[in-house]
Amino acid sequence: MLARAADGDQAAFQDFYNRTSAKLFGIILRILAERGEAEDVLQEVYVTVWRKAAEFDAARASPVTWVATIARNRAIDRLRARAVRPQAPMEDAIDMADTSPNAEQLLAASGEAALVHRALASLEPRHAAAIRSCYFEGVTYETLAEREGVPVGTLKSWVRRGLIRMKAGLSAAEGSA
Repeated sequence: MLARAADGDQAAFQDFYNRTSAKLFGIILRILAERGEAEDVLQEVYVTVWRKAAEFDAARASPVTWVATIARNRAIDRLRARAVRPQAPMEDAIDMADTSPNAEQLLAASGEAALVHRALASLEPRHAAAIRSCYFEGVTYETLAEREGVPVGTLKSWVRRGLIRMKAGLSAAEGSA
């Protein structure tokens, strides 16, 4: 799909976007914690993917891993840039729109969150902890590997195995519902 997008196939790129955008948005939002900024970064990520699709090397990583790395790095870059720019005065906060989710959105999210938490609880503790750190807290693989005292490849394996088991568990739960 990504190879076809590299050749300018817009339909393939649209399909790739549809399959990956929710995951990438989640990664970016966890790091930035600001929806509007996360949406901007997500758009930047897909512009980069469109421009650099030909540079993707399937021997080095899966397409999802490649774009997730781009997304995580872009979000971290934005977070660093945010720390440098001056903050708006507190008086301006009064004029800001409330973008918090409504009750219906919170209810739907809580149901999905409960499924994810149950799936995480079913994993080996180190796999669950690695997934929480990388996906929910925005910790880089390198930082977490150093913290855990394991090679980066080992940590990536923990995350991958955990995600595969979570997917299987969530699929089974969905099938029985």
